[in-house]
Amino acid sequence: MKLYGVPAWGSAIVETMLALVGEAYDFVDVEGFDHPGAAQDRLAAVNPLRQVPTLVLDDGDVLTETAAIALWLADRHARLAPPPGSAEHRRFLRLLIWIVANVYPTFTYGDYPERWAPSAQHELTDTTNAHRERLYRWLEAQVVGPYVLGEQASALDCYAAVMIDWGPGREWFAENTPRLFAAAELMRRDPKLAAVMARNELTIN
Repeated sequence: MKLYGVPAWGSAIVETMLALVGEAYDFVDVEGFDHPGAAQDRLAAVNPLRQVPTLVLDDGDVLTETAAIALWLADRHARLAPPPGSAEHRRFLRLLIWIVANVYPTFTYGDYPERWAPSAQHELTDTTNAHRERLYRWLEAQVVGPYVLGEQASALDCYAAVMIDWGPGREWFAENTPRLFAAAELMRRDPKLAAVMARNELTIN
């Protein structure tokens, strides 16, 4: 498999999942893909939507969207999700889709305000940042501990392990969402993830 991505971006979540279950892959760094240039062209050749992560499977099929990749991997590796049919599995599905449907758009719009509100860029960034903080506070109440869903790690913890380095930043997470932050730090300490954590410069307190 080939994973097209950028260090510490959403592709790091997929890297974390792949490393956790022991799937081999080659990483194709397309840093700068969000602006015209060679990196964008390289990504567009396999994914005209020009999104990361883009996972090209061994048979040439292309998977995008972290949630879709998570569910595909969970079908192949049971440890990425609770047993189907269980209450925990329903919570897993809910939170997985909730993250990409609610949290991700705050980055899509807030990180590129010039695309969406050129005359009110600061206002858009400020409002999406504030909304993201409210979302994370809601997510904090859903964390069971020590991992997001309890005693066993899941793909949700792969999200948390990467996202605590995104806005509003590690200090904010540690202070305002301590259970989520602790689950993320615990996930980062998994020996299987050491190389991925180092490559993406995701440190551990």
